[in-house]
Amino acid sequence: MVVNSRFFRFSILLLFAVGMAACGVDIPKETQSSFETMTVKKSDIEVPMKFSAKMKGQADVTIMPQVSGQLMKIYVTEGQQVSKGQTLFVIDSRNAQHELESARANLQAANSNLQAATAQANSAKLEYESNKNLYDKQIVSNYMLESSLNNYKQAQAAVSQAKASVSQAQAAVNRAKVNLGFCTIKSPVAGVIGEIPVYAGEQVTPMTQLTIVSGNRQMEAEFSLPESILEAGLTSGYTQTDKAKNMASLPDVTFIMKNGTEYPIKGRISTLTGVVNATTGSLACKAIFPNPNGVLYSGIQGTVVLPYSHNDVMVIPQAAVVRLQDKSLVYKVKADSTATAVTVITTDVGNGKDVIVNEGLNPGDRIVTVGANNLQEGQRVLFPAEAKKKD
Repeated sequence: MVVNSRFFRFSILLLFAVGMAACGVDIPKETQSSFETMTVKKSDIEVPMKFSAKMKGQADVTIMPQVSGQLMKIYVTEGQQVSKGQTLFVIDSRNAQHELESARANLQAANSNLQAATAQANSAKLEYESNKNLYDKQIVSNYMLESSLNNYKQAQAAVSQAKASVSQAQAAVNRAKVNLGFCTIKSPVAGVIGEIPVYAGEQVTPMTQLTIVSGNRQMEAEFSLPESILEAGLTSGYTQTDKAKNMASLPDVTFIMKNGTEYPIKGRISTLTGVVNATTGSLACKAIFPNPNGVLYSGIQGTVVLPYSHNDVMVIPQAAVVRLQDKSLVYKVKADSTATAVTVITTDVGNGKDVIVNEGLNPGDRIVTVGANNLQEGQRVLFPAEAKKKD
């Protein structure tokens, strides 16, 4: 009875399988898991190095008055484009005008005194020369000769003093003219007017900031290069002698705004300080960007992208690297087609898909690129048919 029951169950299963096949339903087949692999080799790759940067006009000038007084008129508005020499502000010039008139009067008086002293000196000279002739003929005494000589010397001293007074008076006139000129404030550069925190009628002093004129024809992106970049050889040979050659060899840079928009005009690194900041461990750097359309403004922040070429390096996909706590592992395929984990040291290339292997692998090694996260030590990854296909 038991035998018949087992036979019955086997018959039912056989009939079920035949029925499923007759209905066109595929029966799952057992398959081996497969992985994608690659052979490590050396190649060249360009790495985008990114640095936070702040834009500044190449000729940003803070406008502050040179004299104190009441601000009479503001000739510009915030954001206005101005040319070099254009009038921006006017300060009450009445006091400066009075000082100039007074200085001119003093100069006139000093010139009159000089003329009088010169005439007196000429008269004393004639008197001395006359007495000298008479003394030679023994007509006048030595006392008369010495007396006339002393008068002549005193007259010459008076002329020198009068000339000094004229110089001082002329200097006072010049100062008064300069102060009067300071009452009209003109733009020292062509650019864009920044914020104007003052109003007409206010009292201003040399400590008052009126505005900032941003010379925006050329913009400077200020950023810092970390010391590690120096060690990587980007600025190798950076000496005073090789400075021009080294700067010229650096690639063009790109500016990315905060909203992710790429500024369409490339820039050039223009300045590298020769000293690494001991606190930050970085090197101050500037890149110049042409700004013909005024798109860039002083003070905006973004990212400077500096392309840096790595030559003759091992590049592998990021997917091949398994992160395990503080270690990076790559599964290398051994001769028997099994995988073994090796620790590697990598550098991210910034493109979101590749890394550079610095240590842990050698050219010619075969590694697992797809499915590495599902591997276990010693698991077989290549099979005869697949190995033939991969090779």
